[in-house]
Amino acid sequence: MGDLSATTEPPRQKILSLQERFDALDDERRRSWAPEALAVNVNQRATLVREHRLDGYPEEGDAFPASTLETLAGDALVLPRDTAQKPVVLVFFRFAGCPACNIALPYYRDHLYPELARRGIDLIAVSPQPAGLLSAIQVAHALPFTVATDPGLELSRALGITYHFDEPSKSASIAKGGNPEALNGTSEWELPKPAVYVIDTAGRIAFRDVSPDWMSRTEANLVLKRLHDVAELGL
Repeated sequence: MGDLSATTEPPRQKILSLQERFDALDDERRRSWAPEALAVNVNQRATLVREHRLDGYPEEGDAFPASTLETLAGDALVLPRDTAQKPVVLVFFRFAGCPACNIALPYYRDHLYPELARRGIDLIAVSPQPAGLLSAIQVAHALPFTVATDPGLELSRALGITYHFDEPSKSASIAKGGNPEALNGTSEWELPKPAVYVIDTAGRIAFRDVSPDWMSRTEANLVLKRLHDVAELGL
Protein backbone atom coordinates (compact mmCIF):
# COMPACT_ATOMS: atom_id res chain seq x y z
CA MET A 1 0.00 0.00 0.00
CA GLY A 2 1.14 3.53 -0.70
CA ASP A 3 1.91 6.17 1.85
CA LEU A 4 -1.43 7.72 2.87
CA SER A 5 0.10 10.32 5.20
CA ALA A 6 -0.10 13.08 2.61
CA THR A 7 -3.85 12.63 2.17
CA THR A 8 -4.83 11.91 5.76
CA GLU A 9 -6.74 14.83 7.26
CA PRO A 10 -5.53 16.02 10.66
CA PRO A 11 -7.93 15.31 13.51
CA ARG A 12 -10.42 18.09 14.10
CA GLN A 13 -9.95 20.03 17.29
CA LYS A 14 -12.86 19.55 19.67
CA ILE A 15 -14.89 22.67 20.31
CA LEU A 16 -15.25 22.99 24.06
CA SER A 17 -18.61 23.92 25.52
CA LEU A 18 -18.78 26.93 27.79
CA GLN A 19 -19.08 24.65 30.83
CA GLU A 20 -16.01 22.67 29.80
CA ARG A 21 -14.05 25.92 29.66
CA PHE A 22 -15.22 26.84 33.15
CA ASP A 23 -14.37 23.36 34.41
CA ALA A 24 -10.81 23.79 33.12
CA LEU A 25 -10.53 27.12 34.96
CA ASP A 26 -11.91 25.54 38.11
CA ASP A 27 -9.41 22.67 37.87
CA GLU A 28 -6.53 25.12 37.47
CA ARG A 29 -7.68 27.07 40.52
CA ARG A 30 -7.91 23.94 42.64
CA ARG A 31 -4.32 23.12 41.72
CA SER A 32 -2.84 26.59 42.16
CA TRP A 33 -4.88 28.61 44.67
CA ALA A 34 -4.27 28.62 48.39
CA PRO A 35 -7.01 26.57 50.14
CA GLU A 36 -8.36 29.58 52.05
CA ALA A 37 -8.70 31.69 48.89
CA LEU A 38 -10.38 28.83 47.05
CA ALA A 39 -12.81 28.34 49.93
CA VAL A 40 -13.93 32.00 49.76
CA ASN A 41 -14.76 31.63 46.07
CA VAL A 42 -16.44 28.24 46.37
CA ASN A 43 -18.47 29.15 49.45
CA GLN A 44 -19.80 32.39 47.93
CA ARG A 45 -20.92 30.56 44.80
CA ALA A 46 -22.53 27.76 46.83
CA THR A 47 -24.45 30.30 48.90
CA LEU A 48 -25.74 32.02 45.77
CA VAL A 49 -26.97 28.74 44.34
CA ARG A 50 -28.63 27.75 47.61
CA GLU A 51 -30.38 31.10 48.08
CA HIS A 52 -31.26 31.82 44.45
CA ARG A 53 -34.83 33.02 43.97
CA LEU A 54 -36.57 34.94 41.18
CA ASP A 55 -40.08 34.92 42.62
CA GLY A 56 -41.94 38.15 41.91
CA TYR A 57 -39.57 39.32 39.18
CA PRO A 58 -40.26 39.48 35.42
CA GLU A 59 -40.32 36.04 33.83
CA GLU A 60 -40.91 34.59 30.38
CA GLY A 61 -44.04 36.13 28.87
CA ASP A 62 -43.84 39.28 30.99
CA ALA A 63 -43.04 42.74 29.69
CA PHE A 64 -39.35 43.56 29.84
CA PRO A 65 -38.76 46.47 32.27
CA ALA A 66 -38.31 49.84 30.58
CA SER A 67 -34.74 50.88 31.18
CA THR A 68 -31.85 52.91 29.80
CA LEU A 69 -28.38 51.51 29.28
CA GLU A 70 -25.29 53.46 28.26
CA THR A 71 -23.05 52.11 25.50
CA LEU A 72 -19.29 52.42 25.71
CA ALA A 73 -19.56 55.17 23.10
CA GLY A 74 -21.71 57.17 25.54
CA ASP A 75 -25.00 56.68 23.70
CA ALA A 76 -28.26 55.98 25.52
CA LEU A 77 -29.92 52.68 24.67
CA VAL A 78 -33.56 52.60 25.74
CA LEU A 79 -35.01 49.13 26.19
CA PRO A 80 -37.16 47.72 24.82
CA ARG A 81 -38.00 50.70 22.61
CA ASP A 82 -34.71 50.90 20.71
CA THR A 83 -34.63 47.18 19.90
CA ALA A 84 -38.23 46.62 18.82
CA GLN A 85 -37.62 45.70 15.16
CA LYS A 86 -36.26 42.22 15.88
CA PRO A 87 -35.63 40.10 18.97
CA VAL A 88 -32.60 41.16 20.97
CA VAL A 89 -30.31 39.06 23.15
CA LEU A 90 -28.97 40.53 26.39
CA VAL A 91 -26.04 38.89 28.15
CA PHE A 92 -25.48 40.14 31.71
CA PHE A 93 -21.99 39.71 33.14
CA ARG A 94 -20.16 40.89 36.23
CA PHE A 95 -17.18 43.14 35.34
CA ALA A 96 -14.26 43.46 32.95
CA GLY A 97 -11.70 41.82 35.22
CA CYS A 98 -13.84 38.78 36.05
CA PRO A 99 -11.94 35.69 34.82
CA ALA A 100 -15.13 33.76 34.07
CA CYS A 101 -16.51 36.71 32.08
CA ASN A 102 -13.30 36.73 30.05
CA ILE A 103 -14.13 33.15 29.09
CA ALA A 104 -17.86 33.69 28.50
CA LEU A 105 -17.78 36.78 26.28
CA PRO A 106 -15.24 35.44 23.76
CA TYR A 107 -17.27 32.20 23.70
CA TYR A 108 -20.41 34.18 22.84
CA ARG A 109 -18.39 36.16 20.29
CA ASP A 110 -17.43 32.94 18.50
CA HIS A 111 -20.48 30.71 19.00
CA LEU A 112 -23.50 33.00 19.38
CA TYR A 113 -22.81 36.33 17.74
CA PRO A 114 -22.14 35.05 14.16
CA GLU A 115 -25.56 33.43 13.89
CA LEU A 116 -27.27 36.42 15.48
CA ALA A 117 -25.51 38.77 13.07
CA ARG A 118 -26.61 36.59 10.15
CA ARG A 119 -30.20 37.04 11.29
CA GLY A 120 -29.80 40.74 11.97
CA ILE A 121 -30.38 40.27 15.70
CA ASP A 122 -28.48 42.44 18.17
CA LEU A 123 -26.37 40.98 20.97
CA ILE A 124 -25.81 43.35 23.89
CA ALA A 125 -23.49 42.51 26.78
CA VAL A 126 -24.46 44.34 29.97
CA SER A 127 -22.49 45.05 33.16
CA PRO A 128 -22.97 47.73 35.84
CA GLN A 129 -19.28 48.63 35.70
CA PRO A 130 -18.57 52.26 34.67
CA ALA A 131 -17.79 52.56 30.97
CA GLY A 132 -14.21 53.74 31.44
CA LEU A 133 -13.29 50.47 33.13
CA LEU A 134 -15.73 48.26 31.27
CA SER A 135 -14.15 49.03 27.90
CA ALA A 136 -11.13 46.88 28.82
CA ILE A 137 -13.00 43.65 28.13
CA GLN A 138 -14.23 44.80 24.72
CA VAL A 139 -10.74 45.85 23.70
CA ALA A 140 -9.07 42.70 25.07
CA HIS A 141 -11.27 40.38 23.03
CA ALA A 142 -12.15 42.59 20.05
CA LEU A 143 -15.83 42.09 20.82
CA PRO A 144 -17.90 43.00 17.73
CA PHE A 145 -21.18 43.41 19.60
CA THR A 146 -22.44 46.21 21.82
CA VAL A 147 -21.15 46.36 25.38
CA ALA A 148 -23.19 48.62 27.65
CA THR A 149 -23.26 49.66 31.28
CA ASP A 150 -26.31 49.40 33.52
CA PRO A 151 -26.00 52.61 35.58
CA GLY A 152 -26.58 52.02 39.28
CA LEU A 153 -27.67 48.42 38.54
CA GLU A 154 -31.13 49.81 37.81
CA LEU A 155 -32.07 47.18 35.21
CA SER A 156 -30.33 44.31 36.99
CA ARG A 157 -32.21 45.12 40.18
CA ALA A 158 -35.52 45.40 38.31
CA LEU A 159 -34.94 41.90 36.96
CA GLY A 160 -34.02 40.60 40.42
CA ILE A 161 -30.68 39.19 39.30
CA THR A 162 -28.24 40.99 41.62
CA TYR A 163 -26.39 39.57 44.61
CA HIS A 164 -24.32 41.07 47.42
CA PHE A 165 -20.82 39.94 48.33
CA ASP A 166 -20.61 37.93 51.51
CA GLU A 167 -18.14 39.16 54.13
CA PRO A 168 -15.25 36.86 53.15
CA SER A 169 -15.60 37.85 49.48
CA LYS A 170 -15.76 41.51 50.38
CA SER A 171 -12.67 41.25 52.59
CA ALA A 172 -10.76 39.38 49.88
CA SER A 173 -11.61 42.03 47.31
CA ILE A 174 -10.62 44.88 49.63
CA ALA A 175 -7.32 43.13 50.37
CA LYS A 176 -6.58 43.20 46.64
CA GLY A 177 -7.38 46.92 46.43
CA GLY A 178 -10.94 46.51 45.18
CA ASN A 179 -13.84 48.86 45.82
CA PRO A 180 -17.50 48.74 44.81
CA GLU A 181 -17.40 51.98 42.84
CA ALA A 182 -14.98 50.38 40.39
CA LEU A 183 -17.36 47.44 39.99
CA ASN A 184 -20.70 49.16 39.70
CA GLY A 185 -20.36 52.90 40.29
CA THR A 186 -22.11 52.71 43.69
CA SER A 187 -21.14 52.17 47.30
CA GLU A 188 -22.80 48.73 47.38
CA TRP A 189 -20.86 45.48 47.03
CA GLU A 190 -23.39 44.25 44.49
CA LEU A 191 -23.16 42.64 41.06
CA PRO A 192 -25.51 40.94 38.61
CA LYS A 193 -25.65 37.19 38.38
CA PRO A 194 -24.76 36.11 34.85
CA ALA A 195 -27.94 35.91 32.79
CA VAL A 196 -29.28 35.78 29.26
CA TYR A 197 -32.57 37.40 28.26
CA VAL A 198 -34.24 37.38 24.85
CA ILE A 199 -36.69 40.21 24.26
CA ASP A 200 -39.22 39.70 21.45
CA THR A 201 -40.56 42.40 19.14
CA ALA A 202 -43.50 43.04 21.46
CA GLY A 203 -41.12 43.91 24.29
CA ARG A 204 -41.80 40.68 26.18
CA ILE A 205 -39.31 38.28 27.71
CA ALA A 206 -39.14 35.30 25.36
CA PHE A 207 -36.29 33.56 27.21
CA ARG A 208 -34.72 33.94 30.65
CA ASP A 209 -31.80 32.00 32.05
CA VAL A 210 -30.12 33.28 35.21
CA SER A 211 -27.00 31.59 36.61
CA PRO A 212 -26.49 32.05 40.37
CA ASP A 213 -23.09 30.35 40.03
CA TRP A 214 -20.96 32.54 37.76
CA MET A 215 -18.98 29.45 36.76
CA SER A 216 -22.04 27.93 35.08
CA ARG A 217 -23.64 29.99 32.31
CA THR A 218 -26.00 29.70 29.37
CA GLU A 219 -24.70 27.71 26.40
CA ALA A 220 -25.05 29.33 22.96
CA ASN A 221 -27.15 26.50 21.53
CA LEU A 222 -29.89 27.08 24.13
CA VAL A 223 -30.21 30.72 23.09
CA LEU A 224 -30.28 29.85 19.39
CA LYS A 225 -32.95 27.21 19.97
CA ARG A 226 -35.15 29.71 21.76
CA LEU A 227 -34.67 32.25 18.98
CA HIS A 228 -35.73 29.56 16.49
CA ASP A 229 -38.88 29.00 18.55
CA VAL A 230 -39.56 32.74 18.63
CA ALA A 231 -39.19 32.93 14.84
CA GLU A 232 -41.52 29.96 14.38
CA LEU A 233 -44.13 31.70 16.50
CA GLY A 234 -43.70 34.98 14.61
CA LEU A 235 -42.85 36.95 17.74
